[in-house]
Amino acid sequence: MASLRRALISAHLAIKSTTSISPTQTLLRPQYSYGLVQRSYSTDNTSNLNIDLSNEESKRRLFNRLLYRSKQRGFLELDLVLGKWVEDHIHSMDEHGIKALVDVLDLENPDLWKWLSGQEQPPEALKINPVFTAVQNKIMQNLDSYAAPETRATPGNPWVRGWDDIKKGQGGPITGNQ
Repeated sequence: MASLRRALISAHLAIKSTTSISPTQTLLRPQYSYGLVQRSYSTDNTSNLNIDLSNEESKRRLFNRLLYRSKQRGFLELDLVLGKWVEDHIHSMDEHGIKALVDVLDLENPDLWKWLSGQEQPPEALKINPVFTAVQNKIMQNLDSYAAPETRATPGNPWVRGWDDIKKGQGGPITGNQ
């Protein structure tokens, strides 16, 4: 819902504006689709992403924007996991890593979470994205460390909803849902 609102605001501003958009305004503009759901991903993203790492001020601005986008997605799980990962790794990224991060940040939240958590298989093109694979490995390590295997769905299946599944009858997990 938030991405649709941002898309409408961006479209309104683009129509209202009579001047061309400056490169700083298009630096991190997500690639919105005009369909209801965008489920495709490709590595040959044709966005006009101009990454300027030449001076400290432009670097700081870029890092702050990417950090904000990773922590304020509106999907709590992604806000926490992706935001923490970006906070820990953004200062060591080169231009290629920044572009890979922007590609991940441009994905829709429900699809991204399902792919990162192993509920669905990610597209082949996304499997070669270094940021995606690093975040996915971190999530899987956390799941293996902190969640009992019997409380998780088998890979490729959606997770069970609800914290009180133990009370819902026979066949529920022994130690709860999460």
